[in-house]
Amino acid sequence: MNKTLNNDFTEIITKRRSIRKYDPDVKISKEEMTQILTEATLAPSSVNMQPWRFLVIESPEGKAALAPLAMFNKVQVETSAAVIAIFADLNSFDYAEEIYGTAVERGWMPAEVKERQIAGLTKYFATLPPQVNKETVLIDAGLATMQLMLVARAHGYDTNAIGGYEKDKVSEVFGMDKERYAPVMLLSIGKAAEEGFNSVRLPIDKIAEWK
Repeated sequence: MNKTLNNDFTEIITKRRSIRKYDPDVKISKEEMTQILTEATLAPSSVNMQPWRFLVIESPEGKAALAPLAMFNKVQVETSAAVIAIFADLNSFDYAEEIYGTAVERGWMPAEVKERQIAGLTKYFATLPPQVNKETVLIDAGLATMQLMLVARAHGYDTNAIGGYEKDKVSEVFGMDKERYAPVMLLSIGKAAEEGFNSVRLPIDKIAEWK
């Protein structure tokens, strides 16, 4: 049975481009940015610990502080409505009680399941190697970042994922605890001032197998 995607969703996926120059006159209100980020947080994460953390850099002062750390991406920094610095919280399990407790309050999880989950996960995280924990939260934050890019597109905005910046300095400059928050990437967001380029994707028969 053939199935077709919703046309709007297809448009979001196929028309997304990495944009490097934005209309500097287009701003995104805090209310709409909050909605965009909220929708991005519907992404999945390991045991629902939601380790993504967002730093929205939109003020002239914030952008001026960021620009020297992203020297090869200054146009995105200067012209975008905002640059969102995505971090992964290495201590995301600190929120387990709040997350699971809220699920119980809303009737989405039985209290006894919550207690059992918390007890088991407490033991698990106590012995989890730091490198394994870091790899996990980076993957989870990456999932949220991709969802954020698609959500932004659905709201009529464009984005560019930026990996080339001084990750070792961004936490210090913006007052983030570098022992807790691992930099993932920057994401510029705004209204495109120029059309992005098409880019080649490898054919599926080169990257997928059926067994």
